[in-house]
Amino acid sequence: MGVGLSQRLVPDGLWSLVDPLLPSFSARPQGGGTAPVDERAVFTAVVYVLTSGCAWRHLPENFGVSPATAHRRFSSWTEAGLWRRLHLAVLDELGTRSELDWTSAIVDAASVRAKRGDR
Repeated sequence: MGVGLSQRLVPDGLWSLVDPLLPSFSARPQGGGTAPVDERAVFTAVVYVLTSGCAWRHLPENFGVSPATAHRRFSSWTEAGLWRRLHLAVLDELGTRSELDWTSAIVDAASVRAKRGDR
C-alpha cells in the first residue's frame, strides 16, 4: 500500500493513540496458527473499510492483510471496547491541546412513541 494513503488513513499521531489501546494477542497454547500480522497494517485496513464503505471481501490486497484477518480483528477490537476507548483518547488529546470548542455541539437523541394496548 502506498505510504501516502496509509499516512492519510492513520497518521502517526493517531497511531500513537491507538497502539497502546490495542488488546494483545497471545500465542495459541497448542501451537500453529498464522504468522503475526503488523497491527498498524490491520488497523489501517479496518479504517479503510469503515471509511470507504468497501465490503470486507473487497479489501484491496495492497493493504497486506487478508479480508478475514481484518474482519476478525475488527470484531475482536469491538468486543474489547477499543472504539469507545479510542474516542475518549482522541477527545483527551484534543482537550490537552485546547483544540476542542464546546461552544457549539450537536446532541443527538431519538425518541420512539410508546405503543398503546389494543382497544
